[in-house]
Amino acid sequence: MIAKTEEKSKEKAGKEKKIEETDAEKKVEKKELKEEKKIEKTEHKEGRKKEVVIPGETIVSGDDFLAGEGTRKEGKDIVASRFGLADKSGRLIKVIPLSGIYMARRGNVIIGKVVDVTFNGWLVDIKSPYSSFLSAAEGPRFINKNELTEFLDIGDMVIAKVFSVKRKGIDLTLRGHGLGKVEGGMIIQINSNKVPRVIGKEGSMINLIKKETNCEIVVGQNGIIWILGNKVEDELFAEKAIIFVTEKSFISGLTEATQEWIEKEKSKNKSVKEEKKEKEAGKEKEKE
Repeated sequence: MIAKTEEKSKEKAGKEKKIEETDAEKKVEKKELKEEKKIEKTEHKEGRKKEVVIPGETIVSGDDFLAGEGTRKEGKDIVASRFGLADKSGRLIKVIPLSGIYMARRGNVIIGKVVDVTFNGWLVDIKSPYSSFLSAAEGPRFINKNELTEFLDIGDMVIAKVFSVKRKGIDLTLRGHGLGKVEGGMIIQINSNKVPRVIGKEGSMINLIKKETNCEIVVGQNGIIWILGNKVEDELFAEKAIIFVTEKSFISGLTEATQEWIEKEKSKNKSVKEEKKEKEAGKEKEKE
């Protein structure tokens, strides 16, 4: 009887030990999983997925990281202060917003519409909450104040640079390469917060679209884009490509996805053209 009792006690102790070991293993596994997730968030590799974050969400943790646009530092954590895509450039962490309005910054290249002519310059609508002014003195050459409308008139589109941002408004300049009145082509508008995705890392995305559509494209930081091609069809194709990028801005591998989409569209257009030629050839035969 005593032997049986001892045997049961040993068996019970063995089971408890196994349970303790299992619990310990689970804790280790959970800890490892957390570490893996942490590494996934803090690691930065080219082409790696940008995570969608919400205000208050911790993006990375560590003393080495710096809080950039759309983030704040709380202890060792870099926390998102707005909804958007978390982006890491070296030590700098920022959040690229997915919605909102354009807030001008000194040095930004923008595209705007002349809405009024004053005695010494032009008022320009750049889709910002603040009024924008382009002084005649900031033109690429001397402009006679009596001939302002000959240089730029109401309704004209202009590529300009933000010269300064003041409490009461924004000052623009045309002094710089590629700045001036827009001639020909087409103008489209996107959400200004999608501009970084349309431009891509070091201009990779916009250069791809330019190359594949044979168009000259200027992307204003305010979301207004000028497209100039040899043919209207090329301009419309470039517009479609840009819209594709804005609609898929949240996905990973966006450049590759855009390249694939362009190839499919080109193949589709080629098939349509060939079908059209065949129909025309058939009609000619019928006439004969």
